[in-house]
Amino acid sequence: MSSSGPTLTQIEVAGIVLTIVAVIVTSFRLYLRAREKRLWIDDAWAAIGVISNFILLIVDCLYLQDYERYPQGTRVALYYMVAQSFYAVVWSSRISILFTIVRLTIPGTLIRRVLMYAAIIFGTIWALLFSQLCWICETESGWKTQPHPQCNLGRSVAITQMITDVLSDFFLIFAPFFFIYNVRLSRAQKVRVLSVFSTSAITTVVSLTHAYYILSGGGTKVLMAAIVEVRCQCFDLERC
Repeated sequence: MSSSGPTLTQIEVAGIVLTIVAVIVTSFRLYLRAREKRLWIDDAWAAIGVISNFILLIVDCLYLQDYERYPQGTRVALYYMVAQSFYAVVWSSRISILFTIVRLTIPGTLIRRVLMYAAIIFGTIWALLFSQLCWICETESGWKTQPHPQCNLGRSVAITQMITDVLSDFFLIFAPFFFIYNVRLSRAQKVRVLSVFSTSAITTVVSLTHAYYILSGGGTKVLMAAIVEVRCQCFDLERC
């Protein structure tokens, strides 16, 4: 990995701190929903995001600091777990936000059907990214012999990630605009609702930064950007 960029210790500390905050705020959201008996599909996906985030924290720590204790095959497996847990947090969070929009719509309407199809598309994208990573890393397997293995995901993963991140986040930002002005809310309430979903724009910026580091072979910068991105997704869940 590149010598420039954050150290492994800095990445681990950032991951621990941001994960603790993200898990606490999302768990508090789920607690409030459960107490009010308002749990729905979006909350189930939020719970999956929290669990995936906790798993990511554990494998992150093992991969970043304790890897020398393990045989080479285990180190490779830890890298795969980190990479795929990242996708699990990002896309389960996006699906949760999408279903939060769905629950605001009226059953049987066109916008609700469109959003349901979008949820299927999001799930398909997640599966494709999962498969793409495995395919590229297994095809170019030289990285597996490195003392601290990290697959060079290259241009194709960066471009795919960039396109899917931008399109999905833009959809989550602009989808509420198609129905929010047709519901009976005050102007101030509509502005607040739209501002909540517009925070996905922040995650888009972080996602593009992550994709850039993948594209340029950013070494540890890729890991740090990934950590910040998944925690931004979890913070988005708290706002929903």
